[in-house]
Amino acid sequence: RFDIGAAGVLRVVRTAALGEALTGPAASAAECEWFMDYRNADGSLAEMCGNGVRVFARYLADQGLVSGKELAVGTRAGARRVVLEDDGEVTVDMGRPEVLGEGSAVLPGGTVTGTRVHVGNPHLACRVEGGPAQVDLSGRPRLDAAEFPEGANVEVFAEAAPGTLEMRVSERGSGETRSCGRGIVAVAAAATPPGQDATWRVRVPGGECTVVLDTDGARLRGPAVIVAEGEILLDSGAR
Repeated sequence: RFDIGAAGVLRVVRTAALGEALTGPAASAAECEWFMDYRNADGSLAEMCGNGVRVFARYLADQGLVSGKELAVGTRAGARRVVLEDDGEVTVDMGRPEVLGEGSAVLPGGTVTGTRVHVGNPHLACRVEGGPAQVDLSGRPRLDAAEFPEGANVEVFAEAAPGTLEMRVSERGSGETRSCGRGIVAVAAAATPPGQDATWRVRVPGGECTVVLDTDGARLRGPAVIVAEGEILLDSGAR
């Protein structure tokens, strides 16, 4: 949705107060002042959220919790460098996507095949004939546990024009959402020939982002807007 309602919840917490050990890919986040503690709609933890980390940075800036145009945000996929652009958009360094080979998923309308891509979490990016609007994402994708032991986000995409992709996504733990930053990077990586640099505009139901792929990795740029503020009031006995 474009108003209150989302695919997950971002908890803004100082990394020193997180209360958990950061190991493996998350270890680099230990040096960040702020940590994006992200949970999907079903309550499960997520390693990272490309759109979420951009709005997280926008929130920190709007609340006066950070200064300057550049900052590092801690996530369970590691530290992510973020730039607050002068035009109001936000750019985040998404790291280097790992293209892992072919995979498949069973959707309500049949089986789709695509490219397995790791962008801090697992994805299956599937190029489809007729455009993503024709694909039924109403049910949870069924994946081969050998290919995706931790599950995966499933993206369907097509090239709408030179340099422009259209995409829809079913996110692990949330179902179909209006956008997914890591999914946007995954389809851009899947659409780019190996060893080449590329810049893609990627359109999703929620808007449009730009992905730049080069030898440094992937950078995701797009708008990040705070649409509302409020308070959650708990009963005295609530925990």
